Order: sequence, then C-alpha cells, then structure tokens
Amino acid sequence: MSKIIDIRSDTVTQPTPEMRRVMAEAPVGDDVYGDDPTVNRLEALAAEKAGKEAAMFVPSGTMGNQLAIMTHTKRGDDVICGRNSHIFVHEVGAASILSGVILNPVDSKDDVIYPGLLEKAIREDDIHCPPTTLLCIENALATGMVVPLDVMEKVYNTAKAHSLNVHMDGARLFNAAAALGIPAAEITKYTDTVMFCLSKGLCAPVGSILAGSREFITRARKNRKILGGGMRQCGILAAAGILALTEMPAHLAVDHENAAWLRQRLAKIPGVHVKEDGIQINMVFFTLDHPMEVIESLPEKFLERGVKINGISAGEMRFVTNHDVTREDLAYVADCLEEFLK
Repeated sequence: MSKIIDIRSDTVTQPTPEMRRVMAEAPVGDDVYGDDPTVNRLEALAAEKAGKEAAMFVPSGTMGNQLAIMTHTKRGDDVICGRNSHIFVHEVGAASILSGVILNPVDSKDDVIYPGLLEKAIREDDIHCPPTTLLCIENALATGMVVPLDVMEKVYNTAKAHSLNVHMDGARLFNAAAALGIPAAEITKYTDTVMFCLSKGLCAPVGSILAGSREFITRARKNRKILGGGMRQCGILAAAGILALTEMPAHLAVDHENAAWLRQRLAKIPGVHVKEDGIQINMVFFTLDHPMEVIESLPEKFLERGVKINGISAGEMRFVTNHDVTREDLAYVADCLEEFLK
C-alpha cells in the first residue's frame, strides 16, 4: 500500500487541509502582549466549551497539567492522583521538579479515584504530614474508559468537603463527551480547572488548553512565562485549534464506531482475545495466544505492509483509531493480523 496506516495512537493525526489553509491566513500579533487576535478567539471559544470563565493556550498537555499544579499549590503540598495517571507516570516527575509538591498516587482496579479511595488518601491534619490541597483526575482514561458523571459529581463533592481543588487532565475530554453524548462542559462542571488537547482526535498539529476561573488563569499565565511557554505570533497554531473545537468533535463518534467495529472483527480471529468491558472510546486492547517471538515480530511485519503499530506492553496490544484511518484501512489491518497469526 502507498498509504501508511498509523494506529499507534491518535497523537499521530495530521492537520486537515482546512486547518492548513486557516493557519496560513491567520491574523497574528504578539500573544505575550495579549495582541494575537486568533489566540484571543481560541481562548474565548475554549473557555465557553469548557464552561469556565477563562482559558489559556499552551504548547502541550503536559505543560497545561504542570501549570495547573503549579498554580493550585505551594511547595510541599500533597497532590492526589491515580497510580497510572499521565501526571504520575508520563510527565518525568515534573510536579516534584517544578512545583516542589509530593505526588500521592492512589491504586484503583479501574484507575478511577472513587470517593472512598479519595478520603483514605487525604493526609491527616498533623504536624508530621504535608497538607493535601489538590486532586488530579482524568476523563477519558488511557484505558479507554469514560468516568460516569455521577462518579465525577461524588468525587468532586468529596474533594470540596475536604477543601481540595480538583484539576482534570482531560487530554481526551471531547472523546469522553462524545461517548456520553453530552457537551464537554457537563463533565468539566465537576472540576475547578481542566486541561484538554487540541491535537489527538481533534487533529490540531500543536497545542492544548488550560481553563478555569479568570483569577486562576491570570496567575497561570505568569507561570506559563516562567516555564518558557509565552509565545509570540502563535495565532498560526491557534487557528487550527479553533477548527479543532468547532469542526472536529463531531468526527470523534466515527473513531469510536470504527474502534467498536475493529474489536468485533479482531475477536473473530483465533487466539485473539479482545477486551470489551469498559472500552468506550477509540481504543482496542487485546491479548494473543501465541509465542512471544510471534508477538514481538508483529510491528516489523505490519510495517512491511504499510501499517505502524506499537509492540506489546504490559502483556497486551493496543490499536487506536483516528481521523486519518478509515474502516477500509482497519479491515486491511485485521486481515493482515489474521494472516500473520496463522
């Protein structure tokens, strides 16, 4: 095949032709001065979508999360997060390096921090303990699960009963909203701040949003400058972000449907065991009843057929559907896998 089919992640999506056009034509200014009209449009739109007073454009989701932690806390604070959360596992220990906080990871069988788990994790009001001031949650999860609204509400109320702020890593917030069939703001109302990506399934080439109260974002903007995140004529990037928020969320349901189709197709292949329970977004997880040498050879074999996949991790394989992959592409992937496993 001449086309490369990339199902390693939805981070590999390409900006759409319309995004490339509006990027080239975007009016720009110096955003550090607040003079970039396209950035200002994006931030106003993002705040509206998130149901918050204000929003700020940042280069990456990791920076957005770290700015939230930096702005919510003071050095020495205790921050509760999931044991498998992006903030704990995939951000290079940045919370401790940049903000001087202690990450307090919570174990949960499905990676959701339920009210009872939260209460157990909160540090005692004792001279020997750091004060717990912030809870960091996720929705959707990297496991493909979407946290139900009633759980979000109970967790938020529990946090507030203990005077904790709540930040949500909503990298795939709009996937969660699509899966639940509700506006994103219905999810984020159970948070004080939220970060969400404009890339991934929304296809913007660069950028994320941090949203919260006007006072919070004012302070976060200064912290963004400290971290080197102040950008100049970045309306070129923000223009794609506007399309990401206005045009692309409607396409996420297609990604979810394609993932559901692929799960059903792979389940028909002998020796392939597809995880079904709790997968609500654009991810497919499965295990294989095959020798490890066969499993480890799959990335190379797929690449020879024009398909990029990741290798096995923690005993399972993951395929991720995205805007650049069609149902026909996925049928080809399934046919290849079936052939390789014979």
